Parts: sequence; structure tokens; C-alpha cells
Amino acid sequence: MSRHFPVPLVGLHVSDHGPDARVVTVTGEVDALTAPTLASCVSAQLAVAKVVVVDLNGLKFLSSAGLRVLFEVNELAIERDCRLWFVCSCPVANMALETTGLRQHLSFAEDVASALGNEL
Repeated sequence: MSRHFPVPLVGLHVSDHGPDARVVTVTGEVDALTAPTLASCVSAQLAVAKVVVVDLNGLKFLSSAGLRVLFEVNELAIERDCRLWFVCSCPVANMALETTGLRQHLSFAEDVASALGNEL
């Protein structure tokens, strides 16, 4: 049994879009193991930016733990008076969001440019 994982399960990339906007691009798998990392990353961006866009298009798997994180960071954005947008054309993530009804409670945009354009 190897102690080394060949590829990280989740990838997170943060890019600045002006002083008050950040884009978090998520790739790979968000499950019980990686969900806390996503939560920490998005929470940190909500602490420094008024607009945060979370791009979920690169997801291969989204568990209930990941869905919980999306709900919780949305609540955090509301508390901090920030705007949080999600971009998701990923079939796997969309099925989970639709099945649970969570999609109705989050703000979605067609793409990152549209989300940023809604706010800038």
C-alpha cells in the first residue's frame, strides 16, 4: 500500500478580480475528507472580498458533506453581507443540487464572467 496519493482529491485555485472580488475554482472530488478544505478556502475569501464566485464546473464528485459546505458558506456570506455566486454546469454536481433542493437556495450564474458582471 502506497503512502503517497498520486493526485490530490480536490483542487482549489483562487484568483483576484479587483480589490473586492475573488473566484474560487474547484476541481476533483468534494467529499467528507475534502469538504473542510473547501469550507476554509471559501470562508477565507469571504473575509477579504465582498463578491466571491465559486466555480464548480471541474467537479467529478459532490457528496452530502460538500453540499453542506455550500449551504454553510452561503449562510456565512449572508451574515457578512457579501455576495456569493455559484457557477455549475457539471452534471454530477447539478444532480446533487437539484435532488436535494439546494439549488433553489443559492445564487447561480451561467459562467464566471456573468457572475462577476452581475456585481462589478
